[in-house]
Amino acid sequence: MSRKLFLSPPHMSGNEQKYINEVFKSNYIAPLGEYVNRFEESICNYTNSPYALAVTSGTAAIHLALRVLGVKSGDDVLASSFTFVGSVSPILYQGANPIFIDSDYDSWNLDPKLLNNYLLESTKKPKALIVTHLYGQVANIEKIADICRIHGVYLIEDAAESLGASYKNKESGTYGDFGVYSFNGNKILTTSGGGMLVSSNKEWIERAKFYSTQAKENFLHYEHIEYGYNYRMSNILASIGVAQMEVLQKRVEKKRELFEWYKEELSDFVELMPELKGSRGNRWLTTILLKDNSKLEKTIEALEKENCESRPLWKPMHQQPLFKNAISITNGVSEDLYNRGLCLPSGTLMTRDDVKRVSEIIKSV
Repeated sequence: MSRKLFLSPPHMSGNEQKYINEVFKSNYIAPLGEYVNRFEESICNYTNSPYALAVTSGTAAIHLALRVLGVKSGDDVLASSFTFVGSVSPILYQGANPIFIDSDYDSWNLDPKLLNNYLLESTKKPKALIVTHLYGQVANIEKIADICRIHGVYLIEDAAESLGASYKNKESGTYGDFGVYSFNGNKILTTSGGGMLVSSNKEWIERAKFYSTQAKENFLHYEHIEYGYNYRMSNILASIGVAQMEVLQKRVEKKRELFEWYKEELSDFVELMPELKGSRGNRWLTTILLKDNSKLEKTIEALEKENCESRPLWKPMHQQPLFKNAISITNGVSEDLYNRGLCLPSGTLMTRDDVKRVSEIIKSV
């Protein structure tokens, strides 16, 4: 059996163990410490976002953003339908109502026209929008941000998959009121688990920090007026993140190279995820659309048989039983993408021969 090709396995830089050892030597292994500060600073320096907060996950970061923005029970929150459930479950944490917006074929991300039409026609103004930059490709974020600004809707960018991607030379996650990154085990950078909340609003980040540390008031004893969460990242995980940030640009370049290899091999057989003009994705996962959706399951089975991991694209949130009663503004795009779409092995240690191996299996089906 050939070696296993995973979708997006961790790829350590070499300095992770060194920094972990420094954390153990200092005995600051719990939340907070030098490396938490350094990790936050490295994200700020890379993205040009003024303020950052390291937390336990991207979902936790979205939850904090909603809480800080005052989203409460009964409020409406718009969101991309074509996304991972972790992007939208915090809406439920706040007791708010999710309203899902479908995608366009130009980016596979949220359709600005559907968004604008809904806001023009809705009688109840939504509190916020959570827009996902899918598979590392940036949505039409400038237009989406303008629409939100005109209609007075807060914008949260779910850039969990798109650290290192940009639109018009501005980093994903920095167009909105808040941006969110993830460092889960399969992301372009990983701390094994973790997330980051960024904003240009210092007061909001300070408020998020307050909520992320159990909402402890500034007393010698433990005084609580509001409830909070245990959402802060540990110093150990942050030390891994510092090392990973040192090689982020190399990882982006390799992901993009893998995409180009797949494109050379497969462009006559399948459609590949587009890239909006003016944007530069990180190509976290190379994703394709089969011309015949009846071949999707056969393709996954053929790849698995040859020890190559793959998976369908995200099942739209408006098709999930969890959200069967939610309002959805649809056009059929995300359903089509889900029915025909596939994520391919995209690890940054893959070789050209590995890509040929995967591609030959797909072509054979």
